[in-house]
Amino acid sequence: MKIMAINAGSSTLKWKLFEMPDKATIASGMIDRLGTPKSVFKLKYNGEKIEYEQAIESNEIAVLSILDALKDKNIIEKFEDIVAFGHRVVAGGEEFKKSEIVTDENLQKILQLSEYAPLHNKVEAYYIDVFKKLVPKAIQVGVFDTSFFADIPEENYLYSVDLEDYKKYKVRRYGAHGTSHRYIAQRLNELVDGGIQDKNVIVLHLGSGASISAIKNGKAFDISMGFTPLAGITMSTRSGDLDVSMIPYLMKKLGLNDINDMIDILNHKSGLLGISGVSADMRDIEAVEDTNERAALALQIFRNRIVKYVGSYMAEMGGVDVLAFTAGVGENSKEVREDILNSFGYMGVKVDPENNKLRGKEVKITTDDSTIAAYTIPTNEELMIAQDTYGFAKLLN
Repeated sequence: MKIMAINAGSSTLKWKLFEMPDKATIASGMIDRLGTPKSVFKLKYNGEKIEYEQAIESNEIAVLSILDALKDKNIIEKFEDIVAFGHRVVAGGEEFKKSEIVTDENLQKILQLSEYAPLHNKVEAYYIDVFKKLVPKAIQVGVFDTSFFADIPEENYLYSVDLEDYKKYKVRRYGAHGTSHRYIAQRLNELVDGGIQDKNVIVLHLGSGASISAIKNGKAFDISMGFTPLAGITMSTRSGDLDVSMIPYLMKKLGLNDINDMIDILNHKSGLLGISGVSADMRDIEAVEDTNERAALALQIFRNRIVKYVGSYMAEMGGVDVLAFTAGVGENSKEVREDILNSFGYMGVKVDPENNKLRGKEVKITTDDSTIAAYTIPTNEELMIAQDTYGFAKLLN
């Protein structure tokens, strides 16, 4: 059964085609710089890589170009060979606590939830609608970034504001990267002796966007990101946690009148980029760490905020049994992993230096006598989306 996982952004469209239930990747690709005369189309299948520029100036043309390319390469005979499409949707609010088939009613709910993710939900809803029209017999499934954290304890998702504001406006901690955190939890349940159903786990999703989750007895317990993905630890271009009273103060100093301009600065011009003045890319910053004081400071702050969250989750859960690193930085930076784990050396955490050198591999990176087991696990959100989508498709086909 062919299932396609879709990850749509404002100017990019990423996809991966799976054969399920084998979990085999048939083909994958993306379109970058959507809406321009020089959009970049990429396709990988059967060991072959194809890349070319063409004008893809609408979302519908983007979807057609993918489906037509799959037909042209004889990967599918007709559009209907793909029985279901799974779509990453950023904001599910309290409405979607698990993945759901996107009926017309649910599509409207996704649009209404755009208040929580204005840059994402509208685009994702539009793509779902396009796929529904082009492949009307296929099932469309929404897989929500927030659903994994929908049922964390009340004391962890509520903010200390008037409770009526939560009841009326649903102002709460929603988190993000839930599909990735859920995938890592599933992998740990298979890798760790006895599984994680009776264990305390902390997952560090350290990419351009970064989040840390606490997972207790196999269920999400807490998450660093908040009402939006701006909260939490220092990220590539996002500030992470700060005192909101800074916002009107900085707006006055910077001569800003529109709050959205300030939010844009906190989302796109802060974090590692703002502190280092070098780059938003961890690799660039690490390369000049020894000669650039601002770069070194950015790395210190990045690691400091992570250690604070990990330490607080340890206290909150009454200890931790397993740590897992994932996403771009988490999977590939041995220095970041080593520094974070060594911060808990006083607790008996011991790094395995040889395993920790491995990049992008699923491997245990602490020694057997370490008091806490730590792993590097490459995330696979597309497979998670495909698995959820297949769950619906096999029931309806």
